[in-house]
Amino acid sequence: MEPIASSSSSSSSSTCSTLPSLLPAREYEVFLSFRGFDVRNTFSDHLYASLSRSKIRAFRDEEELPKGEEISPSLIRAIGESKIYIPIFSENYASSKWCLQELAQMVECCKREKGHLFLPIFYLVDPRDVRHQQGPYEQAFEQHAQKHSSHTVQGWKEALQVVGKMKGWHVTESNGQGVVINEVLSKIELHLRRIYRLVTDELVGIDTHVEEVVKLLNLGSNNPKVIGIHGMGGIGKTTLSKAVYNKISAQFDRCCFLEGVKETLTRNDGVISLQNKIISSILRQDYQVENMSEGINVIKERVCKHKLILVLDDVDDKFEFDQILGKLRDFSLESRFIFTTRNKRVLDFFVGCKIYEVGEMSPHYSLKLFSKHAFRTDHPPKEDAVISKEFVKVAAGLPLALKVMGSLLFHRERRFWEDKLKQFKGILSLESEVSKIMKISYDELTPTEKQIFLDIACLFIGSKKEALYNMWNACSFHPESGINTLVDRSLMKLDEDNRFWMHDHIRDLGRAIVQEEDIRHPHRRSRIWSEKDAMDLLRNNEVNNRAEVLMVDMLRWKNEVLTENEFKKLHWLRYLEVRKRSLTGDFSKILPNLCMLRLYVCDSTPANLNMKKLVVLDLESCGVEDNWRGWKEMQLAQKLAVINLRDCQELTRAPDLSQCVSLESINIESIRKLPTDMSKLRKLEHLNVRRCTKLMEATGIEGLESLRLLDMSGCSSITKLGDLSGLKNLVELHMKKCTKLTRVTGIDRLETLRALKMSGCRSIKQLGDLSGLENLHTLDISGCIELTEVKGIERLPSLEYLWMSDCRSIKELGNLSGLRKLRQFHIRGCTELTEVKGLERLQSLEYLWMSDCRSIKELGDLSRMKKLREFDIRGCTQLAQVKGLEELKWLWDPRMDKRLKVKYLWERYGERQVNRVVRFAHEKHLRRRHSRNGAQPLSPGKT
Repeated sequence: MEPIASSSSSSSSSTCSTLPSLLPAREYEVFLSFRGFDVRNTFSDHLYASLSRSKIRAFRDEEELPKGEEISPSLIRAIGESKIYIPIFSENYASSKWCLQELAQMVECCKREKGHLFLPIFYLVDPRDVRHQQGPYEQAFEQHAQKHSSHTVQGWKEALQVVGKMKGWHVTESNGQGVVINEVLSKIELHLRRIYRLVTDELVGIDTHVEEVVKLLNLGSNNPKVIGIHGMGGIGKTTLSKAVYNKISAQFDRCCFLEGVKETLTRNDGVISLQNKIISSILRQDYQVENMSEGINVIKERVCKHKLILVLDDVDDKFEFDQILGKLRDFSLESRFIFTTRNKRVLDFFVGCKIYEVGEMSPHYSLKLFSKHAFRTDHPPKEDAVISKEFVKVAAGLPLALKVMGSLLFHRERRFWEDKLKQFKGILSLESEVSKIMKISYDELTPTEKQIFLDIACLFIGSKKEALYNMWNACSFHPESGINTLVDRSLMKLDEDNRFWMHDHIRDLGRAIVQEEDIRHPHRRSRIWSEKDAMDLLRNNEVNNRAEVLMVDMLRWKNEVLTENEFKKLHWLRYLEVRKRSLTGDFSKILPNLCMLRLYVCDSTPANLNMKKLVVLDLESCGVEDNWRGWKEMQLAQKLAVINLRDCQELTRAPDLSQCVSLESINIESIRKLPTDMSKLRKLEHLNVRRCTKLMEATGIEGLESLRLLDMSGCSSITKLGDLSGLKNLVELHMKKCTKLTRVTGIDRLETLRALKMSGCRSIKQLGDLSGLENLHTLDISGCIELTEVKGIERLPSLEYLWMSDCRSIKELGNLSGLRKLRQFHIRGCTELTEVKGLERLQSLEYLWMSDCRSIKELGDLSRMKKLREFDIRGCTQLAQVKGLEELKWLWDPRMDKRLKVKYLWERYGERQVNRVVRFAHEKHLRRRHSRNGAQPLSPGKT
């Protein structure tokens, strides 16, 4: 199971897989020493493959060494880097001086440095022969004595004696190698977790806390346990929960860790997003549910049955277990749940919930953590010890404060330290101790960086960056450099979806700074985001010369209609967001500095708008109509860069955008007709016309030379497209489920194209020659049932993903041997395809799914597909044999019909092992009759 790095990670990130290398940067973690003649193509390859699948970096012999290096120095370095040594003693191990030298070096490293782990394996050899140099080992040393000095030989013997006495595994012909490999892997994972916990910066002085939480979890009991970790912001709740997760996750079948739950739930799709992340992590596949009820059902049917550990970080009163995960009683009795929160009352929902309170860090560990960030060592230099302790006092035992403060002081001169210490001690107006440290880091920002920081802290956590970058650029805030600075100062992050994330304490600091602009009159501040403050502002007739950013979401005033009178004195407003509210009146002469307008699910909109400075207009799900006067005002919007009209159901056609020459992004998802003239939109990069189900033809897009993304998925009525060859910069073309489209011209000349997704285009019969698409990375033509051929597919050097399942009319493909980068190949249900030429040369292929290809008779020798992980040929009824599978060490459980499966097992494992597998399967069948849970997947080599 995958441990989580203790440094703060992206919001709502999730984790579920095997153990990666999260230790300090070293090239290797495990060193394998073996005699290749004896075990290279059998046991050692299987062990190495298991380590690789678990993302454990293992060194195994000179094949790992960079070309041109001398072997001996490289071996010494690899041994020194590794923390775990696995010598595989076989019959001829001692006959190799290289093996003996490696072993002696490993023993020497253990003497010099603690923390190494020996895991000896005795492969078809008696451990006593190794320990006492008997049998073949005695004969080998007789030969060595004639060639090497007595001192060298004696050193080798002593190394064998030392390691030979250690507890290890004895592999014989009768016991299962798979069982041994699994046990070795478990030992390695546990040891790496222990090392990881000791060396990670954030885990200073945390072991005692971890043990206490583990005790509360009571892992030995068969009763779902819920643990709450409670404490103030910045105290280390997230770090502690990660450390606990790292320690115990290996004891569970499935694991999931999610950060930033509170911020996720503030989004419109928050609950569904959270469900999808949990389901995907537990099921280990990308899974998307459409609504909350579906999510609960999937969790009940597919997630609850697993023994799982689920950690949800930063939950508040918006989190309702039953509404997101279903009933606690439906989960496995061995499952465990950990929630971190500032609000203790959240945990009252769970009967019997155990609560662990996180207190301040001790002065000793505080100094150590501070030193790691300020000096990159565990302790301050002697001359800096006194002043370092002063900073530690200011931090008041808060890990977040120690980290940010140390990062700010790193590599700064003494005078800077002294000045900052005075500032830290002198700022008393903000309530919490950690805010003092955050405030100093904030004060170091430039004026424009401060503007961006405050915008994000107050309103934009969880928002995507693209549209906001347009607003900040229009205000000359320089967002590219500004965001980079905020990230470097540990004040924020961008998550995997390019959404803004902040630690909740840093967020609170930003909001406190804005609140201090006017303590008594919130409506006079620069940024207003709360329902009450927004209402006070709009009802007050005085001029507000501060307000720059305003969000209006007034749930308690459901019938309130807003007019231009409420907004007319907000002269400096640059961002306005109104949610689920009606707006009326003439806005054309007010809000002169407005750069970004978001109206979400507003039944009515203003008669017109002041668009002179507007760069982003977002009217998603609004009641705007074809005759709205604002469309005429839009002709003056020379700076408009982004327009979003998604799901504006009252619109029958897109407005005239021909004069909006600065447009970079248009989203008219679900609108019936395209704009009449887009020829002047030379800057347009993104065009989204998804789900425009009434759209019959898409003309006018041929000349959009700057277009990078064109998404037409779900345009089920479209029958005609213009020539796309003029889209010289197109990177992604999405046309999924354009079911009536019969032909697409010009695709073959899109040289910059990286992704072509047109699954479900049931009427497409030809695509043209694709051989010129040298940059194509992804091709999805699944379900194109009328497509008879794909010309040029064999000459796509960059192709990594090829999905063409259910292409029932394709009878042949070109020779695919040139697709050297191909990683995934889906041809399931290509019933007329008779042959796949060049398949055996796809050495980068990891996934090959070709079930129900009923006409394929031969595949060739697959032994060179060294990276193949998954293989499915079920239902390939004409296929008589599959050559070379037994050579693929990464491939453990290929899916195939029984007649081929037995043959494969025989060739890979031999008669004895096949008999064991058959017996194992029979026993499982008998057990299934008495168990409602059924059997686990067949795993050859286990008993």
